[in-house]
Amino acid sequence: MSVLVVGLSHRTAPVSVLERAAVPVDDVRKTVEELHLAETISEVMLLSTCNRIEVYADVARFHPAVAEITSVLARHSGLAVSDLSDHLYVHFAEAAAEHLFTVASGLDSMVVGESQILGQLRNSYALGTEIGSVGSVLHDLAQTALRVGKRVHTETGIDRAGASIVSVALDRAESVLGTLDGRTAVIVGAGSMAALAGATLRRRGIGDIVVANRSMDRGAHLAERLGGTAVPLTALAEVIAGADLVMSSTGSTGLIVEADAIGARAARPLVVLDIALPRDVDPSVAVQQGVTYLDLEALRDGGAMVSDAEVAAAMAIVAEELREHLAAVQRLAVAPTVTALRARANQVIDGELCRLDGRVPDLTSAERREVADAVRRAVEKVLHAPTVRVKELAATPGGDQYAAALRELFDLDPAAAESVAAVKKSGLS
Repeated sequence: MSVLVVGLSHRTAPVSVLERAAVPVDDVRKTVEELHLAETISEVMLLSTCNRIEVYADVARFHPAVAEITSVLARHSGLAVSDLSDHLYVHFAEAAAEHLFTVASGLDSMVVGESQILGQLRNSYALGTEIGSVGSVLHDLAQTALRVGKRVHTETGIDRAGASIVSVALDRAESVLGTLDGRTAVIVGAGSMAALAGATLRRRGIGDIVVANRSMDRGAHLAERLGGTAVPLTALAEVIAGADLVMSSTGSTGLIVEADAIGARAARPLVVLDIALPRDVDPSVAVQQGVTYLDLEALRDGGAMVSDAEVAAAMAIVAEELREHLAAVQRLAVAPTVTALRARANQVIDGELCRLDGRVPDLTSAERREVADAVRRAVEKVLHAPTVRVKELAATPGGDQYAAALRELFDLDPAAAESVAAVKKSGLS
């Protein structure tokens, strides 16, 4: 495999870097097209969300491709390559496939188990297909990843986390505040979990919604969708003072809501729901009078977080699917060698049959066919075991060495014209 992943996420970069590196929706197509023009990249697709920016590519050379992708991401973010590189991770070959399957399953998400990533991955694949930047390699990989993600969410309980965290959190809020009708909520962040929180609040009858976000454009966009208002993070203390509920999920690597942004609330209770990982809110706010503070650990105890057993089950599915995918890739890799071997055998047979015609010209057409069929059956029986076995061995560690041995022993060229023609004729192309 020559698949390469270059990216950054909430695990490796602060929100300020993620926001700069994120590729706006209107620029995704242009960025993919730019990457696809690179000499070292034959296929490419881009996954850009609020918490991760990842380039998946089929590459000819590892180091030049990493440099090219890093350069493009840096140029679009306005960051120096050296600054961006500090936050990048790189996966190659088997590790790249494993990473994509893990991402598609929601196991690498800020909130483990969220399912929005599947739709985002599907959109990235669809755009790459439309542009023509996704070929057979990324097509197979993306389709497998989407199937893996769907299987994980179907066969385990992991998919309940993304949605139920918000629901369980609001259930806890209502147990403190009573009905949410006419209440005021402050949502800190503007990503997928913040959007889910806002939509759920609207369904539960919340009165006013204020969205506070580092990027005013993204905050205003979410606020417009929710029928609320947007403010910068610098106005947090002011809007929290008039709120009944604060829900935060930014993906930041540091605290967003400091303790001094929330004062004592004896007359008007406040519920603070911190569903970010790591925490957005200083846990010390819990000691403030009238303030109820709940983070992911508290919600886990309430059944909102996936269990270790569910995560283990999801990881087992990923591992199983990865083994099957890698085995299929290896089998496909030896197919040209097997086809070249059969093409070579057919060349030898055809040559010998022609010489036989010259040496025994009196054979009837029926006799010639019988001889030809007998020779081809004999050769097929001789070739059957090694060709089947080399495909089986291809799925084992170092399995490509067996195909290499065949090529060396029989002086095969899988790229030769006759081999290519045989591949097409057999339907293996």
